[in-house]
Amino acid sequence: MAFEQDLEQCLAVLRAGGTILYPTDTIWGIGCDACNASAVEKIYEIKRRPKQKAMIVLLADPKEILTYVADPDPAVFDYLETVQKPTTVIYDNAIGLAENLVADDGSVAIRIVKDKFCRDLIHRLKSPLVSTSANLSGEPAPAHFAEIAEEIQKAVDYVVQYRRFEATRHHSSAVVKWNRNGSLTVIRP
Repeated sequence: MAFEQDLEQCLAVLRAGGTILYPTDTIWGIGCDACNASAVEKIYEIKRRPKQKAMIVLLADPKEILTYVADPDPAVFDYLETVQKPTTVIYDNAIGLAENLVADDGSVAIRIVKDKFCRDLIHRLKSPLVSTSANLSGEPAPAHFAEIAEEIQKAVDYVVQYRRFEATRHHSSAVVKWNRNGSLTVIRP
C-alpha cells in the first residue's frame, strides 16, 4: 500500500510548496511543483546548484506540452511517439512555469514520463513536476536509492517509500534540443 500512501503524502507536501525525493522513469529525483518558484528555489539550495543550470520538468501526457511551451513545432509530437528510451527535449519559449525554472534563453527541458507513480502524481497534482537528480551539484547521479546521500534525504520534505529497495541500476534520460528548424541536437545520448 506504499504506492497510494506515498502519493497522498507527496500531494500534501507539493501543495504546501515542499520538496520530495521520488523515483522516476529514470533515476531518483528531487522534485517540487514546477509552477511554484519558492519550491524551485528550495531545490537549487538543496543541490547547491547554480541558478543558471536548468532543471527538467516532467509531464504525464504530450498534449500538456501545449500548456508549457508557446507554439511548439507540431513535428515534435511525432518524434515523441518514436522514442524508446526516456528522452528529455529542450524546447524554446517556455510559458506557465516558475520563472526560476526557465533558462535565461527562455527554454525549458521537458520529459514525458511513462512511470505510473509519476504520471499519477502529476495528474492528481494538476501541475508538472520538477525532476533533478538526487545528488549535490557536480556529484555523480545515484543509480538507485541506496546511493542517495543522507544529506539529500534529510534536506527534502518527504522521501517516497515506494521502490526504495529496488537494486536495479537506473540511468539518466537522453537529452535533445529541438531546434527552430525542426532538427535535433543530441546533448546526452
